Amino acid sequence: MLYNFDDVIDRRDTGSVKWHYSDDTIPLWVADMDFKAAAPILQSIEQVTQHGILGYTKPTEALYDAIIDWHGSRYDLQLAKENILFSPGVVPSLALMMHVFTEVGDAVLINDPIYAPFMSKVEQNSRTLVTSALKDVEGQYRLDLADIEAKITQHDVKLYLLCNPHNPGGRVWTAEELEAILTLCKKYNVAIVSDEIHQDLTLSGHTFTPLLTLATGYEHKVVSLTSMTKTFNIAGIKGSMIFAKDEGLIKKISQQQHLNDEYELNLFAYTAMRSAYEQGDEWLTQALEYIEANINLTVRFLESHLPDIKIMRPEASYLIWLDCSAYAEDDQMLYDTLRAAKVELNAGIKYGQEGHLKMRINVACPKALLTEGLNRIYQALENSSKH
Repeated sequence: MLYNFDDVIDRRDTGSVKWHYSDDTIPLWVADMDFKAAAPILQSIEQVTQHGILGYTKPTEALYDAIIDWHGSRYDLQLAKENILFSPGVVPSLALMMHVFTEVGDAVLINDPIYAPFMSKVEQNSRTLVTSALKDVEGQYRLDLADIEAKITQHDVKLYLLCNPHNPGGRVWTAEELEAILTLCKKYNVAIVSDEIHQDLTLSGHTFTPLLTLATGYEHKVVSLTSMTKTFNIAGIKGSMIFAKDEGLIKKISQQQHLNDEYELNLFAYTAMRSAYEQGDEWLTQALEYIEANINLTVRFLESHLPDIKIMRPEASYLIWLDCSAYAEDDQMLYDTLRAAKVELNAGIKYGQEGHLKMRINVACPKALLTEGLNRIYQALENSSKH
């Protein structure tokens, strides 16, 4: 089936978080695609409603098989049913991991910049937030291993929250980089939780490596979090997975989930997850091709019209990290300048101090919307006072 990603679907007045405006603002911010979901997913949901009974539901053997087959065939991640738990979302799972691996006051290490809930969930759960800044090396982020080790020892870090692929920078950490992280964490007995929700959006020329495939001998301290919702643009259907290979660790996580009553998904989430993993490959292949074309369009446009923006080309996902420091001196003013031009991006400062004067743009939308949004960005920044 050939999908039409050029189709502009009106999402206003639907309760959409992304399209929350009363005017013609173009949203290029929150990680939510403006593409209709894959036909097999929509059909599976329709079948549920046609059946007419929306009762209590549990995961089926077919769902477990679909998850196991997807991750085994794509990433050589060998899973069994016993390695899989379900969660309402990756962010609730991040909060859960505070209670699995740490106590109140313990230090939790993250990289800066990072997806904002990494910071908020640490602090909201009364843990000590420790940051290690990523290094920008020739337009791509690199881990500062010396700084990571120094922070671990200085603060007696108990848990390292890793984002792979990285949000907002788009890096797909290599197997060698992941091995280096594992070596450090083993040395100091630090647990690692890897948010891998963008794994399926890895772009051509790059290889995603699940952390669990490298964690032999350290499985009791390693957990990965992932979901089909980002991959298949069904974030409104809450659902994610927790993977762990150690029997004792899985039991501990499950017990903590039951304390919070956060171990079940709804009927539609189970249904969408199975159909996505069984039949969503064709849609995903076409979506990634379209996204790569939009990334190329965005890079060409900005290099031509706003050449002083430093572009961090993503290795995964549809989010591009932009250094706009040549066009602004103040984070709020930068955000407000774009909003006044009726285009919304994510303010980089929300991702940590390394996000100062940076913006995150979402290019997973029809080309016509993206082109208009880019033109508005150009008009806003070209007229900015600093430049």
